[in-house]
Amino acid sequence: MPVFHTKTIESILEPVAQQVSKLVILHEEAEDGNAMPDLARPVQAVKLAVDNLVRVGRETISGSEDQILKQDMPPALDRVEEASSLLLGASQMLRGDPFSVPARKKLIEGSRGILQGTSALLLAFDESEVRKIIRICKNVLEYLAITEVVENMEDLVTFVKNLSPILTKMTKEVDAREKELTHQVHREMLARSLEQVKTLTPVLISGIKIFITTKQQGGRGTPQAQENRDFVVRKMSDEIHEIIRVLQLTTYDEDEWEADDLTVMKKAQSGIEGKMKRAADWLLDPHAVMGGVGEKSVRHILDDAMKVAERCVSPRDREDITRMVDNITSMVDGLAELRANDQGNSPQAVALARGIQQQLGQLQDLVKRAVANNERSEVVKPAHTVTGKVEQARRWLQNPGMDDGGLGEEASRLVVAEGRRIAASLHGPERGELLHLCDETEHLTNQLADLCRKGMGNSPQAKAIARNLADKLRELENKIQSALVNQVADDFIDIASPLKQLSDAAVAPINMPGRDQNFDDKSRKFESHAQKLANTAKLVAAAGAGNNKKTVQAIDTTAQQINDLTPQVVRAATVLFMNPQNQASAEHFELMKKQWTDNMEKLRGLVDEATDTVAFIKAAEEGIRRDTERTEDAIKHGDAPGIVTNTSNIARRANRVLQVAQQEADNSEDPGFVDRVGAATENLRSSIAPMVQNAKILASNPRDPTAANNWRKANNRLIDGVKDVRHVVEQEFPPPQDAFPVPPPDMSQLNLVDHISAGLFTPPPPPAPPSYQQDAPPRPPLPTSTVPPRPPPPETDDEDETMMHFPMPQANQPIMMAAHALHREVKQWSSKDNEIIAAAKRMALLMAKLSQLVRGEGGSKKDLIATAKKIAEASEEVTKLAKLLARECTDKRMRTNLLQVCERIPTIGTQLKILSTVKATMLGAQEPVPAPDGSEIACGSEEDQEATEMLVGNAQNLMQSVRETVRAAEAASIKIRVDSGYSICWSRRGPWYS
Repeated sequence: MPVFHTKTIESILEPVAQQVSKLVILHEEAEDGNAMPDLARPVQAVKLAVDNLVRVGRETISGSEDQILKQDMPPALDRVEEASSLLLGASQMLRGDPFSVPARKKLIEGSRGILQGTSALLLAFDESEVRKIIRICKNVLEYLAITEVVENMEDLVTFVKNLSPILTKMTKEVDAREKELTHQVHREMLARSLEQVKTLTPVLISGIKIFITTKQQGGRGTPQAQENRDFVVRKMSDEIHEIIRVLQLTTYDEDEWEADDLTVMKKAQSGIEGKMKRAADWLLDPHAVMGGVGEKSVRHILDDAMKVAERCVSPRDREDITRMVDNITSMVDGLAELRANDQGNSPQAVALARGIQQQLGQLQDLVKRAVANNERSEVVKPAHTVTGKVEQARRWLQNPGMDDGGLGEEASRLVVAEGRRIAASLHGPERGELLHLCDETEHLTNQLADLCRKGMGNSPQAKAIARNLADKLRELENKIQSALVNQVADDFIDIASPLKQLSDAAVAPINMPGRDQNFDDKSRKFESHAQKLANTAKLVAAAGAGNNKKTVQAIDTTAQQINDLTPQVVRAATVLFMNPQNQASAEHFELMKKQWTDNMEKLRGLVDEATDTVAFIKAAEEGIRRDTERTEDAIKHGDAPGIVTNTSNIARRANRVLQVAQQEADNSEDPGFVDRVGAATENLRSSIAPMVQNAKILASNPRDPTAANNWRKANNRLIDGVKDVRHVVEQEFPPPQDAFPVPPPDMSQLNLVDHISAGLFTPPPPPAPPSYQQDAPPRPPLPTSTVPPRPPPPETDDEDETMMHFPMPQANQPIMMAAHALHREVKQWSSKDNEIIAAAKRMALLMAKLSQLVRGEGGSKKDLIATAKKIAEASEEVTKLAKLLARECTDKRMRTNLLQVCERIPTIGTQLKILSTVKATMLGAQEPVPAPDGSEIACGSEEDQEATEMLVGNAQNLMQSVRETVRAAEAASIKIRVDSGYSICWSRRGPWYS
């Protein structure tokens, strides 16, 4: 089947698919009674191209030492040659009889063979190139494994001399491969891991050096130095293994992060079924080479099975699948080793192959059982963030009588649990308020859940509770966000001081009293400080980062890096503490400090990005006022250390405000906003030093009223400066408005009789009788022969009527479900004066039509190809419009995000055209047979099933990318250059009650 994970493969397959689509259309027109044209010239051109391709392929095979390439490429070459012969034969037959049915059959089979054979050929060659890169990566891993035997400086020189060229070669090859990939996520993963390897390389050399010198100088600190060295080796090895893993990936699901467990499990189950035949062929071939398609199929089956196991509702299903995967993995490793040693025909190898075949069948049954159990349980995966969970709960509260599998109730309970987790790290009244709100939300959730279990979900009482619970959830969400902002403002006030104190303690003079105790104390404080920052960041990722997948994952990854690096920094400090005269120890500690500091600054930047800027500045301002009150209390009691501590915190908070405001200015291309921020920050910056200077004078004599008054004046000026910065930023970031007005109350709850009896409602007086006065109203004009003009019709979306009748998807219609997900996203917006929404609505409708065509529900091959082409054209249009909007956006982060999500749309649209052409060559070629898993369309051919699965995955990725583009475009639209002349209207269509 065609794969498109590289730009080269896509560029070659696209023109081939265009030519094949023309042949498919000609074939279909001939079925309607039209004569086939003379195809001699185009077929001859195809034959010449195929002959050249085959010649180059055979030369590649003969000059290669890659045994897998020698095994995989010949069948692809044979298929291309066979397809070329079919086309040539069809051409000759059609010249004699333009209506020949056998000729048309050969034509369609040859077209399909050309496309699939070329794809297989390109894939075989590409996999060979990947294996070359992997071999280089494994050479680096082999060098890393011998670090344990490097015990003197001469060994280190030799080690570095041998490692440098192979590491440089790996970097060059991986970097080139990253630029060749079409999947943005894979490119980012490779780039991230490669950058880590580059960063860790000097740390590795330093770690080996410190181990050698420490050992040679008496051995103090040797265990810590060895731990440092082994840690760096392990981290580098992990990153290189990740590079190897990503290099072998060919597909990516855009919506896997948002997909529920059952969807992921069904995809994995489908993948297992599609790979069973190739796995069986590999097991039956005792001469199959290691690492070939067959062995990969077996290992991919095991990976897919683990995906299912990770998402099982039943612990028994999870344990059974995991145990079976472990057993099969051991057996496959043993069989591969025997075959590598030319013992594939030995009784042991034959028995292993037979046992693997049997257990694969059992594994397939276990996976089927697990998917069925999950489906019966109707458990749906909660969202990753608090914002997503609140949205899931609100959907339940809109219709509590509807059975959503318990998702809404679980989401509500998880929001409460997250609130309590955050409350555990708070102090004072804020903690009590958050816990009280959690208790109230939980109580309402329990009440509503009890009514739903009794079948009273649609009762007036349940609806009243649902409204109260919706309000409480909104209040709880806001309280969680507010608490997190305050925690970020407090915890990230200073990230460097504990590390500096540890550094000072490590180089303290040997004869200093209490040196050991001081170092231990500073080490504990540094570790506690680092852990607190990492935990706060993870809370922000889980609760405060919205639904931005990239930001959430980046925060989690960087926080984990901090947790890994922190003990290594302490170990490096310990080595320096024990060997203060060792220059290598000092240099290594500086490298470890830089590693930690770089990651912590990155983590702080990510947390700032995920935190609302205005809310952060408000929290910092409130913190400054609290520290001011504490300073006043310290002045009252003559507490000089208290004055120093609290005024230092004021200065740090002010500097954080400067930092965050400057980040917003750097992120903006609006010159007016940048100038306003610059003026406000400069005013604030100029107020910090006088406040600090007056605080020092005050600390030297806390009882001096003049010094206290001078400090108060300087501090008030600083507070005014913070306030000015906040006002400037607030103008740029107005508070978000609710999408819809609050819905009206349930009419069934209104009872006028009760209100009258309670004296709460007074009926209006009866109308006064009409007064007959002399002044009668003027007589209307007599009718004329001219008809008054009809009033203009109300302005509505052209697509609204069509979108109202969008077909509802069934559970076994994944393409239709993907189209419906985009439909739900865009139908809330009016397409009037919004070309992006108009194009997205057309794409949703076209994708729904494609779903019907793929399932054989009407239409023809020509319609399938034409619809896919229209979707690709709409994809180009959405991308063009999104890029136009991005050019006019003054917010760099929003612009970058919009460009990143829209740039993958054309690639996926092109792939859709190619896959639709492949599918078109198969429509009607086999009799459909029922499939046990209710897949999109089940056909008698394994190739047809695989083509359908790839088409389904591609359609889902495309719809998800367009949804993300619409969201990013709507966000970017609030930051358009005022003088650009560009306009786009985001008018939300009103709900039923508006």
